Amino acid sequence: MRRIAFTIFLSLIFLAAGSETSIAQQIYASAQKDVSRLTSNKTISQAAVSICAMRGNGDKIVDINAETMLVPASNMKLITTGAAMHKFGPDYRYETSISHDGEIVDGVLKGNVYIIGGADPTLGSIDSIATPVEQTFAQWTAILKKAGISHIEGRIIGDGRYFDPMIEEPTWLVEDVGTYYGAGTTGLMFYENMQSFRVSAGQAVGDSVNICPSYPDTPWMTFRYSCTTGKESTGDQLFMFTSELAPIAEIRGTFGVDRKAKRLDCSNKFPEYTCAYHFHEYLNGQGITCSGGVGDFRLDPEWQTYGEIKNLGKTLSPQMKRIIFETNYISNNVYAETLLRTLGRETTGSACYDSSYVAIGKVLSELNVDTSRGCRIKDGSGLSRQNYISSDFLCRFLRGMMDSPHFEAFVETLPSPGSKGTLAYNMKKYPEDLRMRIKVKSGSMNGVRCYSGYIIPTDGCREDVIIFSLMVNNCTSPSWEIRNLLDSIMGTLAELN
Repeated sequence: MRRIAFTIFLSLIFLAAGSETSIAQQIYASAQKDVSRLTSNKTISQAAVSICAMRGNGDKIVDINAETMLVPASNMKLITTGAAMHKFGPDYRYETSISHDGEIVDGVLKGNVYIIGGADPTLGSIDSIATPVEQTFAQWTAILKKAGISHIEGRIIGDGRYFDPMIEEPTWLVEDVGTYYGAGTTGLMFYENMQSFRVSAGQAVGDSVNICPSYPDTPWMTFRYSCTTGKESTGDQLFMFTSELAPIAEIRGTFGVDRKAKRLDCSNKFPEYTCAYHFHEYLNGQGITCSGGVGDFRLDPEWQTYGEIKNLGKTLSPQMKRIIFETNYISNNVYAETLLRTLGRETTGSACYDSSYVAIGKVLSELNVDTSRGCRIKDGSGLSRQNYISSDFLCRFLRGMMDSPHFEAFVETLPSPGSKGTLAYNMKKYPEDLRMRIKVKSGSMNGVRCYSGYIIPTDGCREDVIIFSLMVNNCTSPSWEIRNLLDSIMGTLAELN
């Protein structure tokens, strides 16, 4: 506040002397100087830096290589979640339908039951916002019982063709694709398309790693393990290699001899079949037998089409605002990719990535955000290192979101420094009232650290909102040093209002 008072004092002197320099220009000069001093720190002095800050009215406050395009990491999620909030609104829910073909005769369904996914990313998830899977299965069972079904002669079919086919963005690294955070998205999700394993080191370096599947149960899968116990301090270097073409997966790599046993989460390429299988097992426990087993439309080519079906009922996901909140707070990649592909499906009729990029471009156009400079989008989560965004573009996008009818709902999905999730360790030394006025999304991967968001003024005036984007690439300094430095920049900007 002293800085602001001093700046205003200087401005009054200039005005009294007849200078045309405005208060806004003085604030710009002061902030630019302070941020430039921080970026000259050895921590990032040799890194690629792009920093932009502006007022809600468009007045620039800081511009340091603001037009330079860098890898945004999970700052990409700001664009994805903002576009989804603008397009669908905070109350939108994904639907999962329970349907059947054939006829019901004396309690016997002479046909199949279909779980028709609508891309609910929370289905079967252990995320705190998700409906527990047992509760979801109980709802589906109640739907079947209400229709008078006590026995199914056909199969339980998982239908994920709302997003057909299952794909990952081709620019993702191969070592990411087999992980839980690199799982592909499907029209029928289950357990965030993950497969969990129990892992523990062998007794000595070179021994086999103790590993076995835990959840979900996938007896049709063949798992191969080429894992050895590594030396001390080598950490977890296990990676899964798999394909949607066959139910076979292999885990390779090393697991340090000094590592504690853990849960290893990898990707599951067959969530539709997994969902159908687990619902089939649940039905058996509830007295509804199924003699035909399970299937899906990718593992069973003969099920590419079905005849006339009857929709019996549906279940709903949490509201869009809750899904976006979780996406931004814990930086959930699967949720973000689902949002992107949903934009494609609902806007263009196709959920492929190219169509999804067209869809997000249409939303940006609605928000009057110029996409001709400062952005190249290659996914929804920021996992791709071929995303290139400038800090200027991120600020222009965030300013555009201020004109969305769902702006307030969007801001509420952004965490503050020191809160749970990815920002738990940020700005701990700053007063809570200052931290709570900062609403920001982090983004990080090796050599990348970014923070972009809003600083809400104490008076709540929209024109005085500060929009900022801090991007650092190609930095070899420890992540905590970069974090502390960027915290200082956020603190400097917050002191302006």
